[in-house]
Amino acid sequence: MDKEIRVRFAPSPTVPFHIGGARSALFNWLLARKMGGKMVLRIEDTDRERSTPESEENIKDALKWLGMDWDEGVDVGGPYGPYRQMERLDIYKKYTDQLLAEGKAYYCYCTPEELEEEREVLTAKSMMPRYMGKCRNLSPEQIAAYKAEGRKPSIRFRVPEGKQIVFDDLVRGEVSFESDGIGDFVIVKSDGIPTYNYAVAIDDALMHITHVIRAEEHLSNTPRQLLVYDALQFERPKFGHISLILGKDKKKMSKRHGATSVDQYKQMGYLPAGLVNFLALLGWAPSSEQEIFTEEELIREFSMKHVAKNPAVFDVDKLNWINQHYMRKLTPEEFFAAAKPHMIAAGYMNGKETDEKLAWLKKVVATAHEQVSFGAEIPQVVGMYFGDEFEFETSEAEAVLKEETVPTVMQMFIKELEAAEIIDGPTVKNIFKTIQKTTKFGGKFVYMPVRVALTGNQHGPELVEMIPLLGKDRSIKRIKTSLEKVGIALA
Repeated sequence: MDKEIRVRFAPSPTVPFHIGGARSALFNWLLARKMGGKMVLRIEDTDRERSTPESEENIKDALKWLGMDWDEGVDVGGPYGPYRQMERLDIYKKYTDQLLAEGKAYYCYCTPEELEEEREVLTAKSMMPRYMGKCRNLSPEQIAAYKAEGRKPSIRFRVPEGKQIVFDDLVRGEVSFESDGIGDFVIVKSDGIPTYNYAVAIDDALMHITHVIRAEEHLSNTPRQLLVYDALQFERPKFGHISLILGKDKKKMSKRHGATSVDQYKQMGYLPAGLVNFLALLGWAPSSEQEIFTEEELIREFSMKHVAKNPAVFDVDKLNWINQHYMRKLTPEEFFAAAKPHMIAAGYMNGKETDEKLAWLKKVVATAHEQVSFGAEIPQVVGMYFGDEFEFETSEAEAVLKEETVPTVMQMFIKELEAAEIIDGPTVKNIFKTIQKTTKFGGKFVYMPVRVALTGNQHGPELVEMIPLLGKDRSIKRIKTSLEKVGIALA
């Protein structure tokens, strides 16, 4: 029987949860769920200056919001804890002592200034900066002298010389590194805290992680981690390094490309299902042309064989197209709930509306249901209902009201509107029919000038929806004001 698949997502709680991290978590989660394996959430908090509990909560909340759960890790426990690195220092010390005793690691007394000087010398010679082994073979006298100076040593891993480090990457195929280009690397800093490459290898081994699926930027870390695995006689996991995420300008995604954290997309009113669907397609290609996937379909279809090594482009237009699909599937009640925080932020609601006002607001919001890609767009679309002052959006829109047929159409429209007892969809529809029948004007010469006069725009929601929501008085007032702007005064 094959070994159980065990994957992990191990973020550092230092910054708001990045969209790239969410994509890595998703690929791990999909693989675990597809293979009936386990997902582990481990927190790598050894960066004591930048790690915060708030950031950890942000990560966990974002994962839960996106619909990803974990079988072991922080909050849920498990047989291989603790699941925060700062709670595992005794574990790392045990293996560090072993490496020191076996001569596979050694104390390094170099100061930051000495290391910087070495780096500058190598750079000046156009050589790759690396540690050249100054403390590799210190005599007892040299060590005593450094201790007498009060120097606090770090601990370095003794990298074997002349060795080729080879592994088969699930995404990139065979990858190899020369050990001579690595240099002896620090595994424990002078303050006793293990470095990333050291702690992560021990954690993955002790937690029986079988597959390490992570971003391409970690590829250069892999040879160091493999050396630690081999030195401690741990079984190597399988590695898969997924592509970078680039902006549309083909540069690494950053704040200049817009929102970069999961929380920002949540605040903008994107739906978790839409964001997950989009993230799954960033670097993974399904076997068909299908682009909209349910969670169950993603789990069924996902395969590391179809993960691309080429960079993935974060196309906001594609995200909006996908998310709009999910917005349209919301029930009217769900759509209004999604709109509410954005309507309050825009000042169109306060959350304490009367039943009558709330009923009107629900109808107003519903007019945006087919038009918006995400929640924050809703106030922009329905803004026309909350203020009667507006300008013509384009010169073409203004020109519509200068057609010679306009005074006749508007005179009849206002007369019919004033005479109507109830202003609803069927009433408005009949008014337009009456005008067309009486004037023999085509629909364009009837509907378009009314739309422009009411909104200043040639496009927008259906007039049979909009006019009942504006009401008789506001509709007439808007029309007269717009006509006055182009020099038409109705009798």
